[in-house]
Amino acid sequence: MKGKIVKNFPLLPPVGYSAIVLFPFIFVDTNSNKWRLKYLRERLLNHEGIHFYQQLETLVIPFFVIYIIEFIIKLLWYRRWDVAYRNVSFEREAFSNENNINYLDNRKWFSWIKYFYKKK
Repeated sequence: MKGKIVKNFPLLPPVGYSAIVLFPFIFVDTNSNKWRLKYLRERLLNHEGIHFYQQLETLVIPFFVIYIIEFIIKLLWYRRWDVAYRNVSFEREAFSNENNINYLDNRKWFSWIKYFYKKK
């Protein structure tokens, strides 16, 4: 995994989240349960590692543009923040593969694109 881990930075990650990637940094809340428990920490870092590579391959700014547009569309569609969040293609790839610790070793570039079309 690449990326510099920054622990307990003010306001990052946002309240309610355990970590967030803002390339090239991974901001983590070390007080969250996902950080305290080793098996959850590995899963969390794998999830954020997927986002790290998504941001790298989209040249960072387009990642956030695509993410926000897709999130707004999903929010209008589902009318629930948590459901919209989990259905953004970037999140779907990350949640689907966070338990596979070897995923990043075999991940193909732009793998998130297939989650636009893949039915849940």
